[in-house]
Amino acid sequence: MNIEATYIRIIFGLKLKQIRTERNLSLFGLSKLSKISKSYLNEIEKGKKYPKTDKIAILSNCLEVSYDDMVSLKLDKNLAPLGEILQSNILKEIPLDLFGIQESDLIDIISNAPAKVNAFISTLIEIAQHYNLSRESFFLAALRSYQEAHNNYFEDIEQAVEKFTKAYQVNQSKKINSKDLEEILIEEFNYTILKDGLKNYDNLKQLRCIFIPKTKTLLLSNTIDESQITFIYAKELAYNFLDLKERLYTFPWINFDSFDQVLSNFMASYFAGALIIPKKSLEKQLSKFFKLEKWDADIFNKMMLKFTDSPETYYQRLTNILPKSFGLKNLFFIRFTNKIGKTRYHLSKELHITQQQAPHANEVHEHYCRRWVSIHTFNRFKNKPTAAIKTDLQISYYPENNLSYLVITSATSDPFKEDHNRSISIGLLISTQLKNKLQFLKDEKINTKHVGVTCERCAIEDCDERVSEATELIKAAKHAEIEKAVMEISQKFS
Repeated sequence: MNIEATYIRIIFGLKLKQIRTERNLSLFGLSKLSKISKSYLNEIEKGKKYPKTDKIAILSNCLEVSYDDMVSLKLDKNLAPLGEILQSNILKEIPLDLFGIQESDLIDIISNAPAKVNAFISTLIEIAQHYNLSRESFFLAALRSYQEAHNNYFEDIEQAVEKFTKAYQVNQSKKINSKDLEEILIEEFNYTILKDGLKNYDNLKQLRCIFIPKTKTLLLSNTIDESQITFIYAKELAYNFLDLKERLYTFPWINFDSFDQVLSNFMASYFAGALIIPKKSLEKQLSKFFKLEKWDADIFNKMMLKFTDSPETYYQRLTNILPKSFGLKNLFFIRFTNKIGKTRYHLSKELHITQQQAPHANEVHEHYCRRWVSIHTFNRFKNKPTAAIKTDLQISYYPENNLSYLVITSATSDPFKEDHNRSISIGLLISTQLKNKLQFLKDEKINTKHVGVTCERCAIEDCDERVSEATELIKAAKHAEIEKAVMEISQKFS
């Protein structure tokens, strides 16, 4: 999509339509004055055509506006926010076709109701500023929407992994190790790998690797474990095998220049997860697990460790396979981080398949419900976890919408932050379908808890774990009382 050319056409069309209506002229009337066909004027106003110089001169003369004002890209204050969004990097960077939006659709929406679109955009900008939403947040939200629209399953990448394993004879029947992938990077893609390349940079402790594209040099931190190295190598292979030109050069990423880089990072991560945890092997494993009559955390941990030491890699892979292969589409994935000794919990990653499941990230600094198993599992760690992985399970019931979720959580020390722990959770909506598939749901030993989203919005009374009053509910109740009193007065004096 050529945003620059499109922007110029749309702006000219918006200005022409605005000036014409200010002069109380119909398209028919302007056509009569200018001797330019009504249909051509209509296409100009919709941003589909840009008139030649002689026609601009005729229009400026008929509308009594200077030529320079007609061709200027400056909009008046009523349409200025619309102009800003049209020429912003956001529209340049997001490939709208991913979301089924065509250039013509965008033009029609804007040109048919510019004032309403402008008001809508202004509202979005104001909301974003109020909640301090960053460019990063916007792009990650766009990526989540893309994942959710596809139920987080991408057949083309799955097939690419199959082609890769066949082409390079990677044996997925056993746990893939870094040496298998390192050899391919060096021999086939001419990489130079420095395994302690970051050891002399104390200010880069949070980074696991840096890639230098000019020399194809991959510098690794000497603090990362085998599982992390394997995932990094798998992502690098993905960038090359999938021919992803726009990419990020650090892991975890520090910043990005475009949405394409964010999308490529996701595609490379998906490829890596599918390479490390093969679809068919996981399907077979889950089929057996669903038949267990009792929940067993040790068995679940062994299932993970068969493929990887990283709970996040395993849980992310579950979000690919459960909707596609088992029809379990009502699920959520969340990642929490917590600094040891602190009572603030940061929901740093989330994904919701099919619908916006609870819980979800809250951008207004409210206190997440302490009854969540995602947080309970944290609280069992006084310091760093003694076990490599602590896994727990809970049925979370949300009274406000009468929904229950089976939530599985695995907590570990945070591999990217010193003095932090993290938990990875997957929640499955409890339905007849889930009960039929998971035999251990009948296990009476599974803990069930009534939960909310945040303390500020939770109606559960006598909660020992509450850390804040239900301030939002109190506000709503006071408002309802005022509304009721006003209605009674209105009826009394009517």
